[in-house]
Amino acid sequence: MVAPNWIGDALMAQPLLMRLLDRKPGARIDLLAPPRVAAVLRRMPEVSKVIEADLRHGELQLGDRWRLGRMLRGREYTEAYVLPNTMKSALAPSLARIPLRVGYLGESRVGLLNRIHRTAQPREPMSLHYARLAEEPGTEPAMPLPAPCIRTGLTDVVARFGITGPYLVLCPGAEYGPAKRWPYFRELASRLRMQIVLLGAAGDPEDYREIPGLNLIGKTSLDDAIDLIAKSAAVVSNDSGLMHVAAAAGRPVVALFGSSSPEHTGPQTPGAKVFWLQLECSPCYKPECPLGHFRCMRELAVEPVLQAVHAALGTAP
Repeated sequence: MVAPNWIGDALMAQPLLMRLLDRKPGARIDLLAPPRVAAVLRRMPEVSKVIEADLRHGELQLGDRWRLGRMLRGREYTEAYVLPNTMKSALAPSLARIPLRVGYLGESRVGLLNRIHRTAQPREPMSLHYARLAEEPGTEPAMPLPAPCIRTGLTDVVARFGITGPYLVLCPGAEYGPAKRWPYFRELASRLRMQIVLLGAAGDPEDYREIPGLNLIGKTSLDDAIDLIAKSAAVVSNDSGLMHVAAAAGRPVVALFGSSSPEHTGPQTPGAKVFWLQLECSPCYKPECPLGHFRCMRELAVEPVLQAVHAALGTAP
């Protein structure tokens, strides 16, 4: 299987893996994936092996893909599921001559894939979008879909970072762009009477250093971040990969949506509290507000989020 390029998408694809194993118990599922999502894929019990391929975004790299296809041919796979919609992502399975190659119509993929699905509804739930690939084209998967679930506790990360006692995780970043980033994490943290741990990527904005708490943004591996989230009391996050990690780790999640839609990429856990103002201009799915006012996040006040955090923690305001 060719895995998605983003952590959140990879987790929303897990119900597809579960359905494939329901159909063929004992089957081996190997995933071809970029290094940045490999850690979360290795924690899925359905995955036998993760094959890392550091292929650069926007580049054809035909020679690298030909060598990758030749390597895959030697493994004698019988089925390939190509989850990204690009032509490049379908090249290696085609070059590997895998007999059944499944995916959505996407970008110039006729001939590269031989069982082609067409998107049923634009911006439908991503988990459903992926799960359809386990069925014949035009057939709906049985509902409800299973929720993502990953293994945790693989690292002794809490002791390593000197954390003692209960703590709340805040994830103020979103790699996609500023239109997904709620601007009030600093105020929220200042009003909480609990130990706070901040998680995110090295490229997150510099001003996140001003948020009160143990700032581990850019200082952890993805494996560390997963286990820190898994041992937390609750998680507050924008629509990001770490939000989906928290849901798959079974933690209470307070999720903040702006330019994207929880109907499309919402946390796959029944206990999540989702905030989304549903303005007339939202969702626009743009990395930056195209209208310049950023109302979808700016008008999401601290008070209701604070109340949701207390409800998740079972504490009094």
